[in-house]
Amino acid sequence: MPEGWDHGETADAADAADAPDAADAPDVTVEAAPTAMACATCGATPADMALARLTWARGTENGHEVWTCDTCSRRHLRSIEGKLDSSWW
Repeated sequence: MPEGWDHGETADAADAADAPDAADAPDVTVEAAPTAMACATCGATPADMALARLTWARGTENGHEVWTCDTCSRRHLRSIEGKLDSSWW
């Protein structure tokens, strides 16, 4: 065996020793999908969750996810637009 080689150690084992330990890995939190959706304005619940995810508006208020149904979104559209900065226009 050539001089300087470690007996029984492979390159993979040496690389694994240099890899970060699982305890050193950053914590990653994955939020679960909400189990129940309800309109924050009128309290309506969707009959079809898949359709609601396409037609309802999602927002974040005080760090919490809130949903607004398509009916309330249409009804209050002018109020929503009025609260946007002029840079949106």
